[in-house]
Amino acid sequence: MSPHTTPSLQLLYNADPGRTHWLELPAQHASVGVARRFLRGRLTDWGLPDELHADAVLLASELTTNAVVHTLSVQILCGIGLVTDECLRLEVHDHDYSGTSLPRYEPGPEDEGGRGLLLVEQLAASWGVSRSGLTGGNAVWATLTTANHVGGSRHPVSRSPQPRTV
Repeated sequence: MSPHTTPSLQLLYNADPGRTHWLELPAQHASVGVARRFLRGRLTDWGLPDELHADAVLLASELTTNAVVHTLSVQILCGIGLVTDECLRLEVHDHDYSGTSLPRYEPGPEDEGGRGLLLVEQLAASWGVSRSGLTGGNAVWATLTTANHVGGSRHPVSRSPQPRTV
């Protein structure tokens, strides 16, 4: 599963600090719920459309779960930012220093897991993986646009396949 994006234009640690929030968490399963509650609070504070909330929380949950389950990190860093008034960006930074890319995984029909990045690909306007300047590990990011979440329905976003950025 490769991201269908261009390389990250700007990770959140370079963004406007008034429109960006960070949460450092232990890399434990319980942190996924904490990340979801943190995200819901920011979305509510920013007054973003309700239609965006469910997708943003699901994306954050998937990205956080992947960092907890698939890395040897002790801590993870979750970020949310309003890149523009219409574009929300989510990031999860791990401490995977191996420099290896994320493994390609194709779940079988009987597998109970392994579909998280398929959800990310379907819900996000764009997503990808970059090297984190904050942790030295991976920064997995996804963007959502309010234009795609107006009136309770998702509108397809055109994407062209691009190579994974690591």
